[in-house]
Amino acid sequence: MMYYLLPILAVILGFLFVTIFKPQQKQHMKLLLAFSGAFLLAITIFNLLPNVFSDYKGRYGIFVMAGILLQVFLEFFSKGAEHGHVHIDKDSQKFPWLLFVSLSIHAVLEGFPMHQHDHLIYGIVVHKVPIAIILTTFFYKSKMTRTSILNFLCLFAVMTPLGSFLSEQLTFLEAYQNEITALVIGIFLHISTTILFESSEGHKFNLTKLLVIISATVLAYFI
Repeated sequence: MMYYLLPILAVILGFLFVTIFKPQQKQHMKLLLAFSGAFLLAITIFNLLPNVFSDYKGRYGIFVMAGILLQVFLEFFSKGAEHGHVHIDKDSQKFPWLLFVSLSIHAVLEGFPMHQHDHLIYGIVVHKVPIAIILTTFFYKSKMTRTSILNFLCLFAVMTPLGSFLSEQLTFLEAYQNEITALVIGIFLHISTTILFESSEGHKFNLTKLLVIISATVLAYFI
């Protein structure tokens, strides 16, 4: 049940945070993104990679690269919303279908390996909170109706649990569990490293950011 509820609660938390506190400090958001990127990367390296490659088969590496390339392709449509960028037309009142579909594909896939890898849920939750904050902040500044905003966030919130549900129900996928997880590893590697590279102005050295990244890495190691 935890696998179904926590990703939804993460999106709700992000939505409520923006609704109640109306945050304005972009620097704080960059640090939160840096923390989420480092935490997701550490979870991927400490847990997903060893589990998949303990039974090494050459094709797993192909699936990791396929995941990276898939995420690059999805970002042509999401414009990088997975790592903190929203570049759709904020003057439009239309439902952003391309953004929704690309984020949904990403979210469904990340839900597939959750019930096989207990620690992954924490990385997904830590990743979803800042993304929900960024999406909500952008939507509030756009001309989208409140109904459209709530519909988008509610549907987005259930996509990761949907992926976990499908993984458990479609038993024929069990034979390809490592391949699917390797695909997700590639997606996470691309997203987390992009967040870390983009979370500072001009890629300058920043002590606060470094401490945040170290803290996220240590926390992920001991979970």
